[in-house]
Amino acid sequence: MSTYTPKNILITGAAGFIASHVANRLVRSYPDYKIVVLDKLDYCSNLKNLTPSRSSPNFKFVKGDIGSADLVNYLLITENIDTIMHFAAQTHVDNSFGNSFEFTKNNIYGTHVLLEACKVTGQIRRFIHVSTDEVYGETDEDAVVGNHEASQLLPTNPYSATKAGAEMLVMAYGRSYGLPVITTRGNNVYGPNQFPEKLIPKFILLAMTGKPLPIHGDGSNVRSYLYCEDVAEAFEVILHKGDVGHVYNIGTKKERRVIDVAKDISKLFNKDPDTSIQYVENRPFNDQRYFLDDQKLKILGWSERTTWEEGLKKTMEWYINNPDWWGDVSGALLPHPRMLMMPGGVERNLDVAENECSENSNQTGMVVPASRISNSPSKSPYKFLIYGKTGWIGGLLGKICVEQGIPYEYGKARLQDRSQLLADIHAVKPTHVFNAAGVTGRPNVDWCESHKTETIRTNVAGTLNLADVCKENGLLMMNFATGCIFEYDAAHPEGSGIGFKEEDTPNFTGSFYSKTKAMVEELLKEYPNVCTLRVRMPISSDLNNPRNFITKISRYNKVVNIPNSMTILDELLPISVEMAKRNLTGIWNFTNPGVVSHNEILEMYKKYINPEFTWANFTLEEQAKVIIAPRSNNEMDASKLKKEFPELLSIKESLIKNVFEPNRKTAA
Repeated sequence: MSTYTPKNILITGAAGFIASHVANRLVRSYPDYKIVVLDKLDYCSNLKNLTPSRSSPNFKFVKGDIGSADLVNYLLITENIDTIMHFAAQTHVDNSFGNSFEFTKNNIYGTHVLLEACKVTGQIRRFIHVSTDEVYGETDEDAVVGNHEASQLLPTNPYSATKAGAEMLVMAYGRSYGLPVITTRGNNVYGPNQFPEKLIPKFILLAMTGKPLPIHGDGSNVRSYLYCEDVAEAFEVILHKGDVGHVYNIGTKKERRVIDVAKDISKLFNKDPDTSIQYVENRPFNDQRYFLDDQKLKILGWSERTTWEEGLKKTMEWYINNPDWWGDVSGALLPHPRMLMMPGGVERNLDVAENECSENSNQTGMVVPASRISNSPSKSPYKFLIYGKTGWIGGLLGKICVEQGIPYEYGKARLQDRSQLLADIHAVKPTHVFNAAGVTGRPNVDWCESHKTETIRTNVAGTLNLADVCKENGLLMMNFATGCIFEYDAAHPEGSGIGFKEEDTPNFTGSFYSKTKAMVEELLKEYPNVCTLRVRMPISSDLNNPRNFITKISRYNKVVNIPNSMTILDELLPISVEMAKRNLTGIWNFTNPGVVSHNEILEMYKKYINPEFTWANFTLEEQAKVIIAPRSNNEMDASKLKKEFPELLSIKESLIKNVFEPNRKTAA
């Protein structure tokens, strides 16, 4: 039997339950291995799970999303990764019925990104893909032989379907490109650190507080349970002894009914099962049984070590000693947990873990002012400090925070006053700072032509001041900038579909406003803590807002007719929040893909809002006679943003879905 010795291992999802035990075990047992862990710190992840490893010299934590191809490629190359253990996934079956697309995005698309990065870099010697026993589907109640590794895959819910789909990609990359892949399919796992949406920690926490244990249906559903340290050892064995191209079941033949699990936990707490168990409505599509054949892994030398009684006792003792590990999890302990939709479509329990932040972040517990958060009792790992309270974008950001349960405060300081900025940061203790403040002109950019020092003071000096203060305090600054620093030229002609990219040099100097924005953007490149979002001709579903591009042109007597890139705020501002959570930095063209002309927008306005609406066009030359400063017209290349957020709609699609359909006044 050949053995494999890795050097540099990337473990995805390692702040989660199972992967954290694997990571801690490898860091502890193999000091010569470098362990790099990548985790976006979703609701069921917690940096505290990695506490045993964080001071070790062979350990490195990176906060990020496996769906970011740039990040994954960067890590593989810079960390010289030769082995990937891929645990990251959305795993809670109940959630998959309410938001199946997010499971597809995480479990299939995320896996695909990793595989493609392995293919491109050509340096991976092992890719261990972690799947689930649920891909086999429901096992017959009277079956005496479990599903073996060659059994047919018959998933019965969206979660297991996405895991099966990911497996197909892994297998295809193994066959098509020769990637050295291994797949595991495991039974249920329990033990310390597990987020209490799962059965055993949920029952333990309820029993600790004297609350009834909710049983879905009659409790006859059968599951097999393995203790987390035994599972971590199984992955250690597969890493070193597993054969490339093979699948390994990680399972046990010892099965238990859910009702028996509840009875055993009740007895551990010296409670009468007859009075401590409460029968509730069954959950939808609750498979009766999963049963695995575990012989193949045993041949490699692995066997289950921890008895049910021993493992359950250890788990109970851990939760008794760490009751606040996950913060307030009352939402997860309900018989049928309620969920909140968070940015990027990720469903999160009402209560999330504390300290879900990067190693450079402020990990202080946050006190949330009642006026700055929704009615949810949850704790959020984020707190935003927003500048630009009286502005359009700043106001909308506050509303998004309320909708998503994110605590926030508006900054009181003027950007050019460093001492005031420091006072804001020390008082609010934010995890991220959003800069939506700036001078755009009153009523338009022509104002800046006669107020140049005021424009410089805020747009250049103030913005740089805030970036510098944020850098000193280890904070990411989300900076709302402008794409009005380009104009069509010979290399980017109108109608060509060739847009300006993030790395292109600004070429529009027609207005003083644009000059200041281009100037500060160039200087901000020296600040690694800044994420610059180039907004263009912003549009929202609020057609009464005078700053809305549609509102503006619908009130003009005449308009030019030039295709431009534009930003639909209803779609893109929530994305800016998600970008902050992912700690993305650098310059981003923050527009919907494609272009739309003034006439095309007004045609939509006529179709959806006012069939009697009419307008007239005039030329740029005619426009120049009624404005002081020329205006920018261009197409921005939004492919970088689209790659990070594949669900991003094109400008015309987004206009219809997010603006005109919600405001429709005409018959469909």
